[in-house]
Amino acid sequence: MGTVFSKDGTTIAFEKSGDGPPLILVDGALCHRESGPSRPLAAELAKDFTVYVYDRRGRGSSGDADLYEVDREIEDIEALITEAGGSAHVYGISSGAMLALEAVERGLSVTKLALYEPPLVVDHTRPPVPADFPGQLSKLVLSNRRAQAIRLFMTKGVRVPSIFVAIMPLMPAWSKLKAVAHTLPYDLSFVGPYQQGEPLPTDHWRTTTKTLVVDGGKSPVWMRNGVKALAEVLPNAEHRTLPGQTHIVKPKALAPMLTAFFKD
Repeated sequence: MGTVFSKDGTTIAFEKSGDGPPLILVDGALCHRESGPSRPLAAELAKDFTVYVYDRRGRGSSGDADLYEVDREIEDIEALITEAGGSAHVYGISSGAMLALEAVERGLSVTKLALYEPPLVVDHTRPPVPADFPGQLSKLVLSNRRAQAIRLFMTKGVRVPSIFVAIMPLMPAWSKLKAVAHTLPYDLSFVGPYQQGEPLPTDHWRTTTKTLVVDGGKSPVWMRNGVKALAEVLPNAEHRTLPGQTHIVKPKALAPMLTAFFKD
């Protein structure tokens, strides 16, 4: 494990593997190096890239600040890019995709950007996420009701069927989810504005960085509609679909598409 220091002094833990152009993987909500899709994906990509997997602030072995600001998370990515040599490819999944996109929009030195299923609600194919949702989660976290926060996020945010949410506490990963549940409001702070069932703004993202926006062929309609809408408003984006995949995308299915995009 290595560490870098973000601009505010927060320690960000990372690990790297492989050889080739640097590629940074940005996790979504509740995920980090020990719990999530990045390590298995890094193993698939390491034969072509030097892959950086890191713990977002507040998770795993990384530090945190008393007050959350998305700018600090963007500075965390910037510190990793500096560690990687000054520029890098970046891939983000779910809410991590929106964080990665905002990092590129702020001018970080990203050569190419790939996004998998940012959870955008842009029409009425599902109910919008309530505008006060981040506040609801924050209240639960502040009162140390982490299990309730996870259940609320899964049912109202991700819309996991309630029967699956009910059995989640029996799963081995439950304790890892509870350990990072306090970071749920972090993700909602920058994703929530695009989950209100309204069309995406056409003039918000101005980056011309070449971008690949991907959805899974078996993902719900609302998710796929949001991915397609994002690709349409980005200045230099390509939209592709991975047949047979869902939001829990298989690394062996995704890696060849990412490799071809980043190597092209």
